[in-house]
Amino acid sequence: MNTHPVDAASSTDIFSSTFLLGNVGAPFAIGLAVGYFAKKMLRTALFMGGAAITLLFVAEYYDIIDITDEKLQHAASAATEAAKNSGGFLVDRLTSITSKGASGVGGFFVGFKLG
Repeated sequence: MNTHPVDAASSTDIFSSTFLLGNVGAPFAIGLAVGYFAKKMLRTALFMGGAAITLLFVAEYYDIIDITDEKLQHAASAATEAAKNSGGFLVDRLTSITSKGASGVGGFFVGFKLG
């Protein structure tokens, strides 16, 4: 016979610190970190992309290369599509951390806003 009583209330109490930390707090913190990092990387990628485009314009000005508007717009469209796909992947992955996924995704959007 088991002499240790089982605390059944702590496993079903949704307001217990154990439940909240594991199911709400930790996924929110993970989402917050991922969202903050994603925004910083997006800003860095936009900075680098802007620098590259500026260098292309300077090279075109000095007749080193020839850039058409169609090629430039096609490259921008491809980069935008890649950014959308990576953002969707991150949100999809964060929703699988907990059964509902709301705290991870909420943390992602808060972190993205803070970043």
